[in-house]
Amino acid sequence: MSPRRSSILVAGSANLDFVVRAAHVPAPGETVLGREFVTFPGGKGANQAVAAARAGGASTRMLLALGDDPYAAPIEQSLRDAGVEPVIVRSRQSPTGTAFICVSDDAENAITVAPGANLALRASDLPPLAAVSHLLLQLETPVETVSAYAATARFAGVTVVLNAAPARPLPDALLRAVDVLIVNEGELETLAGAEGGIADRLDRLAVPCVVVTLGARGCIARGDGGIIVQPAFPVVAVDTTAAGDTFCGALAARLAHGDRLADGLRYACAASALACMRLGAQASIPAREAVEAFLRDAPADPPQARQALAAHCGLI
Repeated sequence: MSPRRSSILVAGSANLDFVVRAAHVPAPGETVLGREFVTFPGGKGANQAVAAARAGGASTRMLLALGDDPYAAPIEQSLRDAGVEPVIVRSRQSPTGTAFICVSDDAENAITVAPGANLALRASDLPPLAAVSHLLLQLETPVETVSAYAATARFAGVTVVLNAAPARPLPDALLRAVDVLIVNEGELETLAGAEGGIADRLDRLAVPCVVVTLGARGCIARGDGGIIVQPAFPVVAVDTTAAGDTFCGALAARLAHGDRLADGLRYACAASALACMRLGAQASIPAREAVEAFLRDAPADPPQARQALAAHCGLI
């Protein structure tokens, strides 16, 4: 297989996550006494790059911006340890991005991000795409930069995968350059409106393939000529912080390997389920061997689970 057909470039954010566990996530104005405190490398872009390389087994590079400070070192080391080749823009005006995360005992989380150097990425920073098959993007860097990367990749014949998170309206030009759009329910509503069911909203997005992640329910996709529903794998969740990023990176990797969309969705759901079983962002992302073993041992999806998911999405 040529590098052009199986190599991923992730362009996006990288943060150092400051994580505290607590009985519950604080409500507005509430102070909660936490327990364990740890730091982990994170950021949507870096998490997805690690997932593409580690969980998906794809040749992966990442374009990212880091500050000239001590927070940058663990992020770069984590990428390299996962097999990701970092392409670093060093910002001397802005600090490395940080995120402050409270994880509750029921595995929910609340996250506040200080983007820092992530906002320093510019259109001119995109490296050559000659050996790239898939470009994976998110929205924690300037949307103008994301749009420029997508347009350049589309012109070069690279498949553009966009995880439209965090939720925000997007310019039509960006959506026209996207081949695979990945959103959760809230992000889908932002882009397609609140009217109708999930399946109706899918139809309103003029992107060749749209994937909607549905948390513990699983996911639904429009692509490969039809609608695909994939129930989630039931696990005991510890921390859901990087579950969505793991899904995105693993799916992009499997598509780069040539998997059919249905197979890629099942693989990505398995990787995401395993990520929920450990604390942390990149630290929770499983190895490819663990995902494959999990899938070998997993029973077939129960028909009632597929039916329930289809009903939730407005298909029946």
